Amino acid sequence: MTAFGTAEKLASWAGVCPSNHESAGKRVAGKKRKGNPHVRRILCEAANAASRTRCLLREKFESLLVRRGRKWAIFALADKISKIVFVLLSRGDYYRDATIDYEALSVELPHAG
Repeated sequence: MTAFGTAEKLASWAGVCPSNHESAGKRVAGKKRKGNPHVRRILCEAANAASRTRCLLREKFESLLVRRGRKWAIFALADKISKIVFVLLSRGDYYRDATIDYEALSVELPHAG
């Protein structure tokens, strides 16, 4: 992950970073984002799947959905996922969602005797 340096640079390389196109104080939309189309597609698929689960990412998706619409919310969630992936890979850590009780989900396996 040292090739990118920051999570924002990874998001930009993947083509999921937010863009800001203004001219004379007016926002201009509809510009195609540059970036790796394969990684962008995978991140959007992951964002679409995360929007249908009970997790912290779904809460973010629903708050964006009301204000911006589904397509924009999926793209913003893909940006967030790319930044999470960068942090996890650079730290060598696992993803642990704050809204999930992992201890309640753990199942004790019977001991073979």
